[in-house]
Amino acid sequence: MYRSRSRDPIPSPSEPSAHSFAQPPHPAEPPPHDRVRSGRLVIPSPLRASLGYDAVGMPREHGERILHRLQRVGCIFADARRWWWIVPAGSHIGVIWPPSISYAIGAQVADPSWTSTRPKPGREHPRLIHSPETGQPYTPPIPLYFLTCRVAGSTPLWSLDAASRPAAQ
Repeated sequence: MYRSRSRDPIPSPSEPSAHSFAQPPHPAEPPPHDRVRSGRLVIPSPLRASLGYDAVGMPREHGERILHRLQRVGCIFADARRWWWIVPAGSHIGVIWPPSISYAIGAQVADPSWTSTRPKPGREHPRLIHSPETGQPYTPPIPLYFLTCRVAGSTPLWSLDAASRPAAQ
């Protein structure tokens, strides 16, 4: 008799990971690289974003599951609800990100003023929770794309025509 496996191929956050990851303290005034200026996530100065950068946003729970599956992790910003992964500019071209994923061109992640879930003044903005020690700030977008599709239960879709469609925000 055949028995289906119910084990999730993406481990829970409690399983071991190749990435060290610790929750940062909550300082009264965040360091300059943690601040959001004009809604844009700011990359730490020692890292070079020579390709430009965008941000891929997802629910916190998805981010925790995906973190442990990637070999290379770039900068990650987070607030209470979402994690924002820094990817090279244009990583939305030719792919259709799952509906639960937000793609922020230029890493402009400020909540629009017309939404009912807009953070109240003085509330926490996304802050840097992970940064590579050296090199570039990017998480490779293709593995991130496939893992977000897997976690979201979506089929990966890509097309040359996708470049002409507006990006999901």
